[in-house]
Amino acid sequence: MAEKAQYEELTRQLSAVSAVRRQLDRSLPGGCSSGTAVVLALLDRHGGLRIGTLAELLAVDMSVTSRHVTHLAERGWIDRSPDPCDRRSRILRLTPEGRLRLAELYERAAESLALRLSDWSEEDIRRLTSLLSRLRASFDDVSTRTPAVTS
Repeated sequence: MAEKAQYEELTRQLSAVSAVRRQLDRSLPGGCSSGTAVVLALLDRHGGLRIGTLAELLAVDMSVTSRHVTHLAERGWIDRSPDPCDRRSRILRLTPEGRLRLAELYERAAESLALRLSDWSEEDIRRLTSLLSRLRASFDDVSTRTPAVTS
């Protein structure tokens, strides 16, 4: 296991990654916040989702999720159809327009990364991608969830 100082440095570097993410978010087109971009990406990855499941994946309050969903539905980027298992619930899905918007978001982010990382080797980019994917998977794993902090 790594030493405490290594985890502390990792924490600092993750804060720096958040700053990089904010810079990438600045390239988002009008009408699309980083939150709505994440919702589009989650619906693309998981397919149809109930709003409660989406809120869990976003790790935000239902009211925040509801605002994102309303914003996206008003723009025609997602569809809210009745859940066949529970007609009171809705299933959220990307529309063709939503898929086009998501592709545009990915393209803009990729262009920005290509510009900023032009002096990186393909191997370095591949390694960073692999490590970030592994990091995310570690947090997705239920068995490694952080216990509640008690005071």
